[in-house]
Amino acid sequence: MLVLLPPSEGKAASGRGAPLKQESLSLPGLGPARAAVLDELVELCRADEEKAREVLGLSVGLAGEVGKNAELRTAGTRPAGELYTGVLYDALDLASLEAGARRRAAASLLVFSGLWGAVRIGDRIPPYRCSMGVKLPGLGALGAYWRTPMESVLPEAAGNGLVLDLRSSAYTAAWKPKGEVASRTASVRVLHAQTVDGVEKRSVVSHFNKATKGRLVRDLLLARARPEGPAQLVEALRDLGYTVEAQAPARAGRPWSLDVVVTEIH
Repeated sequence: MLVLLPPSEGKAASGRGAPLKQESLSLPGLGPARAAVLDELVELCRADEEKAREVLGLSVGLAGEVGKNAELRTAGTRPAGELYTGVLYDALDLASLEAGARRRAAASLLVFSGLWGAVRIGDRIPPYRCSMGVKLPGLGALGAYWRTPMESVLPEAAGNGLVLDLRSSAYTAAWKPKGEVASRTASVRVLHAQTVDGVEKRSVVSHFNKATKGRLVRDLLLARARPEGPAQLVEALRDLGYTVEAQAPARAGRPWSLDVVVTEIH
C-alpha cells in the first residue's frame, strides 16, 4: 500500500541534524527536478525578500520564512515525519506508534511537497516554505512543473498494490494516477453529516477532514491492514468502525472515490 499525503504549513521551527544531502532522499529519479526548484528558491530568497514574499504568498509577519529558505542548503534537517506538525500529522502521531507500525509507515507513506516533489517520512529535510501553488519566475507553476518527473517515478513507487490518495487538490495537480495504477487507487474525502430540520446535510470541514485522515492512516497502520485494492480498503475501514461510501469508477483506468462520513467533529 502506498499512501499519498499532503504536507502541512505547520512545521518544526528548526532542524536539528546535519544539513541536507539531496542524494540521500528517496525517489532519486526526482533528484534533478528537486535541484532545480531548490536552486531557484534559494536564489530568489537571497536576492529580493519583498519579491520572494510576493511569489511565496507570505504576509509581512512571515518574512522570516524567506530567510529560512535562503539558508536551505546549510540548515539543519529532520525526518519529514517529524518536520510536518499540522492537523493531519498531529492526529497521525507517528512518534507514538509502536515499532512495527513505524516501519510500515516508513515503507508506505509518501508526502507531496512543492519543493521536494515527494518524500518518504524518513527523508531528512530542513524547514522550508514553498507550497505546490507557488509559481516560481523561472520554472512556473510547481503543480505543472512536477507532472513530468512524477509520471516516470511515481508508478514505480506505487508498485502493484493499493494507492490511497489523501492529498488536497493543490497536490493532486502534481500527479494523477493513470491506467492500471488508477484502477487500484482510492481517493478519499471526509464528509461531516448533520441533521437540520429533519434533513441530513453534508459538508467538508477542513480541520476535521485533515484530522480524520490522520486518524484513518494511523488506524490502518496499527491494524496491520494490507488491502490489495480499493474494495478491500473499504472492508478494512468498515472493520475499523468507519462509515464508508464507495463509488467504483464508471470505466477502467479511473480511481475509486471513497467518502468517509462522520457525525462528530473533534
